[in-house]
Amino acid sequence: MIQQDWSLLWPKIVEATGETLYMVLATLALSGLLGLVVGLALYGTRKGGILQQRAVFVVLSTLVNVVRPVPALIAIVVLSPMTRELIGTAVGTDAVIFPMTVIATFGVARIVESNLLAVEPGVIEAARAMGTGPVRILLTVLVPEALGPLILGMTFMLVALIDFSVIAGTVGGGGVGNLAITHGYLRFDTRVMVVTVVILIVLVQAAQLLGNVLSRKVLRR
Repeated sequence: MIQQDWSLLWPKIVEATGETLYMVLATLALSGLLGLVVGLALYGTRKGGILQQRAVFVVLSTLVNVVRPVPALIAIVVLSPMTRELIGTAVGTDAVIFPMTVIATFGVARIVESNLLAVEPGVIEAARAMGTGPVRILLTVLVPEALGPLILGMTFMLVALIDFSVIAGTVGGGGVGNLAITHGYLRFDTRVMVVTVVILIVLVQAAQLLGNVLSRKVLRR
């Protein structure tokens, strides 16, 4: 084990934690917005949907089924040429947000679709009876009705993104994953590995707790 100066290492740990939070929260915001749009389109254009368009649904559903199972590491590698074109580099915290967002968007889309499908059909019929248009039903009726479960679904995605950010860090994405590799694994320092694991556990627990609290408040209302 290589001895390290922890007075110099702690600032790096704090910086790495900040990078991980930045990657995760930025990706969650972007994929949440894009995934909501795709999820609403999936729900609305399916057979019997309020915006039924079979061709659109088949294309979107196929795209989700193809992209969603792709492992994080492979996604980062495969999308690196596009990342380089858009960001200017395929390495670094900003760069990995792009592939993370691409994969997460389709995961969010499926979460949105499945939760909207659980909404009682009577709610839609009541909105139609009042003359509400299809797009307005999607945005102002269905989304608020499914908001509690949607928050729980986004909490699941947030935890998954924390895991994704660690994988991204091992291939030059920065954050806690990069710290674990460069200052823990490569230097045979188990203490650094333990610290990074504790940080990840705390982040996951905080994310889950926040999601549970928010969903309970929404469901009570």
